[in-house]
Amino acid sequence: MELDSIKNCDSLKQMNINELNELSTEIRQFLLNHVSVTGGHLSSNLGVVELTIALHYVFNSPKDKFIFDVGHQGYVHKILTGRAAQFDTLRKFNGLSGFLKRHESIHDVWEAGHSSTSISAACGMAVARDLNHDVGEIISIIGDASMMNGESFEALNYLGDINNKVIIILNDNDMSISKNIGGFSNLLSSIRISSSYSKTKKFYTDFLNNSVFGKKVFNKSKALKDRIKTSVMDDNIFSQFGLDYIGPIDGHDFEDLIRAFTYAKELNNSVVVHVKTIKGKGYKFAEEDTVGLYHGVGKFDLKNGIIPNIHSTYASIIADSVFEKMKEDQDIVCITPAMKTGSSLTKIFDTFPDRSFDVGITEEHAMTFAGGLSISGKKPYIVVYSSFLQRCYDQINHDIARMNLPILIGVDHSGLVGEDGETHHGVFDTSFLLPIPNLSIMVPSNAYEIKQMINYVFEHFDKPYVIKFPKDNLDNITYDNK
Repeated sequence: MELDSIKNCDSLKQMNINELNELSTEIRQFLLNHVSVTGGHLSSNLGVVELTIALHYVFNSPKDKFIFDVGHQGYVHKILTGRAAQFDTLRKFNGLSGFLKRHESIHDVWEAGHSSTSISAACGMAVARDLNHDVGEIISIIGDASMMNGESFEALNYLGDINNKVIIILNDNDMSISKNIGGFSNLLSSIRISSSYSKTKKFYTDFLNNSVFGKKVFNKSKALKDRIKTSVMDDNIFSQFGLDYIGPIDGHDFEDLIRAFTYAKELNNSVVVHVKTIKGKGYKFAEEDTVGLYHGVGKFDLKNGIIPNIHSTYASIIADSVFEKMKEDQDIVCITPAMKTGSSLTKIFDTFPDRSFDVGITEEHAMTFAGGLSISGKKPYIVVYSSFLQRCYDQINHDIARMNLPILIGVDHSGLVGEDGETHHGVFDTSFLLPIPNLSIMVPSNAYEIKQMINYVFEHFDKPYVIKFPKDNLDNITYDNK
């Protein structure tokens, strides 16, 4: 079908499974064709094509409200709600945003650029819906990496204590920007393994029901079967919060998705639908990407994939300078809240795995964790994007600067960052860092100053230091002052 002609999802609901599969193929190719020209978030959107189509097939936006956590995976949602014709303007001035924006469409009911806000927002919308005696489902679509953040757990804890229904779609691709880490990721891995239960159960049921004797065996074993189901499927973290759980569901199988979403819609209480997807599905380079190269992309060659950027950035020069210091000093450690690739830390992590820590999308924990390392005699370098640094303001103030703990905080993407828009512009860091006592704030203008500043910090390392730097490239780099 002509994607540019889609104005709403009425025609979608008339399609059969084969037609839905054809539509998903068309949308994937559409995304590849456009994002390779405009740039944007690629892998996350390729992974949720069937998931998003199925959501619009079962539910009725905007009466049913879709809250996409972060919003960078909302391209398919934009296409299905009448914005395909605008994709040539994606992430351009006055063009289509790379995230969900309320001013763009009545179907965009929540907007964000940072992770883990969707369940809290859904709780608020569900309570308001019920206070107003309105109807409609409230649906949070959240990734497994965002679920690890503390705000998500706070919201889950609250949701399990109220009687207002929310549907949580857990989009589990075992990736965030790069590979997921942590206990929650390991827990999801164990739940994924339990998906074999569902396949085994289907084979078992079909096989035994082919004969009279088999039916007798099936009936006799029902109690055992139910006990297995309870131990494998019901004993998970979500049930401990008091929420129903469905899954794991194949996130690229329309029959499974539609069945699960329909069941969730019929429930009277909150439920988590655990959907397993493949990030980057349908594009070989993105599917095989393990470092996040295809998460957010600029213009690239669709046939040959991304050509590695030969330019050096402020982040890479700072990381190289810290790397040289780590070779000299065994006490220097490196911390990132899930931005290893974005902040050019791959070489550090590969060379010093015992002294490099990716704590996931947990900026608050990352900063206080760095404080704990510092107070124990280590020399932490922690790097956080400027707009994400807002989330750990209290930790910088209360847990670092108040005690005057030695630490180096790299503030990446400081200043205007272009296409990602206002949620990612690092325009507040100077104003909110200046009033904090004991901080020394440095802003290098070139590679020479970067090296001198890094040298000074690690030679003294007597207080908290901040080094602010933009997203920009640095060409023709030299380490002299010419």
